[in-house]
Amino acid sequence: MSIRAAVLNGVATIEIARPEKKNALTAAMYLAMADALAAAAGDPAVRAVLITGQPGIFTSGNDIEDFMRRPFDGVETPPFVFMKALLECDKPVIAAVTGAAIGIGTTMLLHCDFVYVSDEARLAMPFVSLGLVPEFGASLVVPQLMGNVRAAEKLLLGEPFSGAEAVDCGIANAVLPAAEVAPHARRVAERFNTLPPGAVQESKRLLRRARRQAVLETIAVEGEIFARRLRSPEAQEAFSAFFQKRKPDFSKF
Repeated sequence: MSIRAAVLNGVATIEIARPEKKNALTAAMYLAMADALAAAAGDPAVRAVLITGQPGIFTSGNDIEDFMRRPFDGVETPPFVFMKALLECDKPVIAAVTGAAIGIGTTMLLHCDFVYVSDEARLAMPFVSLGLVPEFGASLVVPQLMGNVRAAEKLLLGEPFSGAEAVDCGIANAVLPAAEVAPHARRVAERFNTLPPGAVQESKRLLRRARRQAVLETIAVEGEIFARRLRSPEAQEAFSAFFQKRKPDFSKF
């Protein structure tokens, strides 16, 4: 299994563990993460959730080969099952990010409560370059966090950005040396062992209440367009170029 889930000292850890494929996410991995989040939410012994990758890589996003083998048919597909589970988790979710966080590797961070990144982290949301559109509410949340002009750089041009810029943009709490990210994130997660869990959960719901419905509506709209774009000639050219290890040619569109 490429997702490792464990509970230790009140913290449910979800570890993306497929370094040989740069932690690319398959349908089975999305479902495993969703199951782990649901289990953590329902376990009174769990006070917080910690999501980590491997040293030097958080996740490179979707496994393209696996993604193309499985028809994308909207909000019941594995990525959306994971999105729903993360959005519905009422316990604090802390992310520890070293190395690359690509595509959903970045957009999932928008829905974590605490994000700690390494000074080697590289984040990117290159959906447009694949002939697609943003997902996981990114088209709403990213402009809210960093303003329209910086959001255009990240979502239209797909420009990568550093951990320090992620902090500056409001996506991450702090940037740390790579070796310190996971231990620091765990210390933050374990602090919830000393806080009243009911007050924490109710406060988290209040913090997210104002934009919750807008996020859900945006995810649904993005998903509909994403599915349509996936069948577009532009996306087919982008994916063909990926598999053929060449630059895509969009001049004919």
